[in-house]
Amino acid sequence: MSRLNYHHLYYFWRVAKHGNLTATAQQLAISQSALSAQINQLEHSIGQPLFTREGRTLVLTELGQTVLNYAEDIFQRGEELQQLLKQGTLALPSLKIGVLSSMSRNFIDTFIQPLMQQNDVHFQLIARPQPELQELLAQHQLDIILTNHELPSNDEIAWQSQLLARQPVSVIAPQPLAHLPTQIDASYREQRWVVPSYASPLRATFESFCTQHELAPDIIAEADDMAMLRLLARDSGALAVMPAVVVRDELLSGLLSKRFELPNSFENFYAVTLSRKYQHPLLPSLLQATQHLS
Repeated sequence: MSRLNYHHLYYFWRVAKHGNLTATAQQLAISQSALSAQINQLEHSIGQPLFTREGRTLVLTELGQTVLNYAEDIFQRGEELQQLLKQGTLALPSLKIGVLSSMSRNFIDTFIQPLMQQNDVHFQLIARPQPELQELLAQHQLDIILTNHELPSNDEIAWQSQLLARQPVSVIAPQPLAHLPTQIDASYREQRWVVPSYASPLRATFESFCTQHELAPDIIAEADDMAMLRLLARDSGALAVMPAVVVRDELLSGLLSKRFELPNSFENFYAVTLSRKYQHPLLPSLLQATQHLS
């Protein structure tokens, strides 16, 4: 492949964002044929098409979407720099934080508190499933991701996982069951339960605990989303299995109570970044401030 022509890439970026060649040519004050020629030259240098046509609309190919992701970052940063130079100030770029969509919102709130206390920062919270988070981070569309999955580095991607917290997994009771003892006994055999789904490693830990104590739980609901487990714990009238941080506010108000912790059972929370020459300026202080969250 020949050296990338950023002039051609800029025209591709404008067309890809608009989806219409004619309208983009008018905005750029060039002829449609000249704009089309620029796109063709870029595709020729890459060796693969970036668009397909559906009627009068240009639709990105899979490669075209990948190229757009990079072009978006390149030219958005360029526009930010141009604006900053006009203003004569070096304001920080927005910090893009990816969060696992099933994660505890209370934990996320704790993590971003250092940012909330500053007046001169801007950040974005982007909730996605785990595979999409990893893809966005690898494509430099995110600065950091929060997840409960540790990502070891490999030959292709140098993930950097920092353990932020190990939250004990607890048995949580609604008010009518607050009288239950703070250790397992026969009274727990008669209760209904809401628990994490089999997609969560916490489910295997709970089932091992039940086997050890000869408990056959009456499971009425399960969920793989901590926000949904929180609602079930509040509204179902059943016992719930989750880290206490998920229902922090309800525990403080007395709406729910923690009966006991499952032995040797934890949910780990990680901050994952990439090994890069240039990290976002806020990341080092943020990670330092959020070590050992509770």
